[in-house]
Amino acid sequence: MNLSSHSIQTQPTTLHFIIKNKKPMATISFPHNHQSSDSRRGGSHHHRHGPVVEEIEGLIKVFNDGCVERPPIVPTVSPTLHPSAKATAFDIKLSNDTWTRVYIPDAAAASPSVTLPLLVYFHGGGFCVGSAAWSCYHDFLTSLAVQARCVVVSVNYRLAPEHRLPAAYDDGVNVVTWLVKQQISNGGYPSWVSKCNLSNVYLAGDSAGANIAYQVAVRITASGKYVNTPNLKGIILIHPFFGGESRTSSEKQQHHSKSSALTLSASDAYWRLALPRGASRDHPWCNPLGSSTAGAELPTTMVFMAEFDILKDRNLEMCKVMRSHGKRVEGIVHGGVGHAFHILDNSSVSRDRIHDMMCRLHNFIHP
Repeated sequence: MNLSSHSIQTQPTTLHFIIKNKKPMATISFPHNHQSSDSRRGGSHHHRHGPVVEEIEGLIKVFNDGCVERPPIVPTVSPTLHPSAKATAFDIKLSNDTWTRVYIPDAAAASPSVTLPLLVYFHGGGFCVGSAAWSCYHDFLTSLAVQARCVVVSVNYRLAPEHRLPAAYDDGVNVVTWLVKQQISNGGYPSWVSKCNLSNVYLAGDSAGANIAYQVAVRITASGKYVNTPNLKGIILIHPFFGGESRTSSEKQQHHSKSSALTLSASDAYWRLALPRGASRDHPWCNPLGSSTAGAELPTTMVFMAEFDILKDRNLEMCKVMRSHGKRVEGIVHGGVGHAFHILDNSSVSRDRIHDMMCRLHNFIHP
């Protein structure tokens, strides 16, 4: 398939528009029905934990007594990789609530003198579902480590609603500062850390994970707020999950939901479950653009967007606002695909877009 691109390069922001392809998507289907307590009155919807008060069908069900059920919609896998993967992966437990999965390309493991950039990745799932052990993330990040030539540390953080924000942000900051401490601790550091160039660190994530990467970057770049912070070279936001009380055009166009994994009703439900109780979608963790200094302290940023994603307009606005602060932002809109296509969509269109994404990530990490 021939891919052509048209670039608008207005420094310090670059926006790339990949040609739109209208072929149907072959997507790993997530049910889109969202039901709140208002629509679940009948006795058949009651449970030993009481009535369901919030549900995103197939993904999460929250009961009146606080019990949470998460159906295993995506398989979880061990870190074991086939030799053909050209990488090694293993898990490290940091606390009862937090662990990481580390991916090291074989090219780095084979040479004692080789060090690679470190990319800390946060998975998506609306802050409420997902895992670093989900097979879709395991496969994507294995490929990312090999193709982008970097060490990847995938963070498994605490989930809402049991742990509302800022729990995930706190976990992210703790992981980043833990990584830096590995290098400066007494008596050296674990052998895998020797493969990381800790003066060349990137934060990345998709959907809610991109929101976490953004907020963690804001925290660790705040002057004097944290010690042992890394040399943060850039952040990578893939379909970042932000919101607001006012609806954007892409959120209003309901036909997007037929071609994308994220619907507006599901988005609203995730925010109700993740934000502090009583907070609106204009809370700065949901809508950082409400601040006049949004993104002002961040390093060079790459933002991936998708044509059929309801978040597209917010993501474009994020690029615009960060540019207004003099930041270098590279924004890429992939046509013909929806939210989180890189982990959920295995169509030929998506594979072409993923190849483009990997090439751009490599070039961003190795300028």
